Amino acid sequence: MDDHAARLTIDLSALRANWLTLDRLSGAAETGAVVKADAYGLGIETAVPALVKAGCRTFFVAHLSEAIRARAVAPHAAIYVLNGFAAGRMQDYVAHRLRPVLGSAGEIAAWRKRPDDAEPAALHVDTAMNRLGLRLDAALELAGSTPLADLGIGLTMTHFASAEEPQAADTQAQIARFSALQAAIQAPDSPNRAIRASLCNSSGHFIPGVPFFQLTRPGYALYGGNPTPGRDNPMQPVIRLYAPVIQILDVPAGEAVGYNGRWVARRDSRIATVSCGYADGFPRNAGNGPGHPGGAAIVAGRECPFAGNVSMDLITIDVTDVPEASVKAGDFVTLIGDTLDIDRVGVAGRTIGYEILTNLGRRYRRLAVGA
Repeated sequence: MDDHAARLTIDLSALRANWLTLDRLSGAAETGAVVKADAYGLGIETAVPALVKAGCRTFFVAHLSEAIRARAVAPHAAIYVLNGFAAGRMQDYVAHRLRPVLGSAGEIAAWRKRPDDAEPAALHVDTAMNRLGLRLDAALELAGSTPLADLGIGLTMTHFASAEEPQAADTQAQIARFSALQAAIQAPDSPNRAIRASLCNSSGHFIPGVPFFQLTRPGYALYGGNPTPGRDNPMQPVIRLYAPVIQILDVPAGEAVGYNGRWVARRDSRIATVSCGYADGFPRNAGNGPGHPGGAAIVAGRECPFAGNVSMDLITIDVTDVPEASVKAGDFVTLIGDTLDIDRVGVAGRTIGYEILTNLGRRYRRLAVGA
């Protein structure tokens, strides 16, 4: 066992509780789960069975390889592949009962060649992002000219650009555009009335009056991220990261710590060096230096600022204000957890909580609890 490894705890009971919170908000709609990017860093094989246990029956991934892994641990779920249809891999979609998310005329044409036992695909409609999907006018024309089921399509979906800003003009415009598409699809004389729709991501669940349609697909909030920035986080924290102290040094006032001397002791200081760094996925930009306060760790119950750069394998922390007897080599400090949630750690690292999660390192000693 590697005594230098930082420890990552994954609370599966919190993960399930977060899904259940979002499921209650979804009302009559089915609540899915986005487990792309290796379940936002937690691990598909760890997160998906826990979500299945909570009641989740529909999953979204980005890559075909992720979908195959999800199928192995969710044999009865519906699994959608967000990044489109890889036409040369038709046999894999069929063999693993996977559902591509089609976003272009070319992908739709290729999917028409599917065998009869293929799962129904989704149609991605672009209502604001200009990233993936058919434009709204093309989707309206398609739905008005051809029964979508004949094309092997059982779901239409779009993706919010700014769902965390519910009153933003583009958010309200997207709701209106997608709702107009659904009104056409659900018209009394439409052959597409059985086609389901999906609009809401994590933050979408908290938009007042938003239509949930038949399926939601939360991601970030499941893993403890705040879907309502600027307000209290309604989700439970899912991960905690601890790192071991490997040395404590006395640094006289006026001496620098770390690469390039970006942090200089203003007083006689005690510096704890912990075994974690950007090679473990902790953001290098969380270093403390001129013009940027950087990150912090919780040491013996007290928040202590980083001292200088986050380096590849090490972080230095100013523990001068911690009683000397309260911290020693071999103790663990908290880098993510309690007041240091993933959103705050993201801000300290000049990034976002999503990146904190998806960069969770391979060297961590991982422990899943609450199974």
